[in-house]
Amino acid sequence: MPSADPRAAPGSGRVGANLRGGEWSATNAVRLRRANRRLAQSLGGELADLYVASRETSPRDPYRRAGRTDRTDRQSFLNRLASDIRRPGFAMVIAETDGLVGCAFGFPVRGDGFWWPGFDGALPRSIEQLAKSGGVFAIIDTLVRPHPQDQDVARRLQERLLTDHRASLGATLVDRADHLTLTALHSWGWLDAGVVWKSTSATVHRVLVLPLGERTAAKLEGLADDAWTRWPG
Repeated sequence: MPSADPRAAPGSGRVGANLRGGEWSATNAVRLRRANRRLAQSLGGELADLYVASRETSPRDPYRRAGRTDRTDRQSFLNRLASDIRRPGFAMVIAETDGLVGCAFGFPVRGDGFWWPGFDGALPRSIEQLAKSGGVFAIIDTLVRPHPQDQDVARRLQERLLTDHRASLGATLVDRADHLTLTALHSWGWLDAGVVWKSTSATVHRVLVLPLGERTAAKLEGLADDAWTRWPG
């Protein structure tokens, strides 16, 4: 799910000099740009605020992790972000109007990497081959402040992140019980690829992938039907 020349060097420094608590602007269009590691680190506080805002919403809103947050949740997010920023290939795209209103970030994953353990059964060969060649990019989080345009911004952030990385395949994990998020991602072209059982959590996650380009789509033909047969619901 969803920035001009994707190969252009990202800017550095803080987001927008006129940042006003990440307000949506009624007059300014949403702008997307890349954030390098230095910028992502400097935005820690704003990104944590964005994380909290993206959760404090109705559970009916898709692609959000609805629920209450507290100081511990906020710090846990910052700890995870700090760890992710250090991973090879980390990339982030941010969305701005008069301030920060959204972001998506992730990193490339290999077929034998830490991201796949817990996958139920054998990793589909087509995905394994793409992962071994460095063509799979995992989107770890997509955060957008509540707004009538937020679904479109989330989709654009994901698409831009994957395009910037020149990925052949996007991958992400979604709580199996989060049907609204799954519905939203499916409508954007994401396909079911299986489930992951995390030993540290009782939550079962669906693995979703987004093929980029006709050749990748052809390799994954029939993948969603196979996944639905094995892991319905």
